[in-house]
Amino acid sequence: MSTLHLDAEALYADLLDAVRQFLQPGTALVGIWSGGAWLAERLQRDLMLAGEAGVISSALHRDDFGSRGLAAGTDHTRLPFEIEGRHLLLIDDVLYTGRTIRAAINELYDFGRPASVALAVLVDRGGRELPIAAAVSAARITLPREQRLSLARDAAGRFSFDIEEGA
Repeated sequence: MSTLHLDAEALYADLLDAVRQFLQPGTALVGIWSGGAWLAERLQRDLMLAGEAGVISSALHRDDFGSRGLAAGTDHTRLPFEIEGRHLLLIDDVLYTGRTIRAAINELYDFGRPASVALAVLVDRGGRELPIAAAVSAARITLPREQRLSLARDAAGRFSFDIEEGA
């Protein structure tokens, strides 16, 4: 286990402030299942935006689908608003290679053509394999390739991070 300590709640507060300044009228939030969906749901509430945030699953468009398969309950896409012509803010917990973001964008376009898609992440850990960058990021860190950083949420809705070896 790594000695790196990230305060997920403090980073969430930074993300909230950055997203508040970034949003334009009519922008819809879409969280990537699961950590990004938790963030989008809480941002929607804390920003007092009307309606509910959307949720997108990247499972069916992943480039490693053949080796990973489809885990039970992974098709969580729920978009309670029209995508066509809409400005979207795609939310994720950790940006790493960019492959999850690419897959989520492919899934979004299955539902229509948004006017724009911007990306907001809690943590950008570097290591990109695709030309994808976040417009908003609460933190930028560097982790060894063999470590996996993931967002956790407790029963009260508070965020924390898990760092695992052997990713």
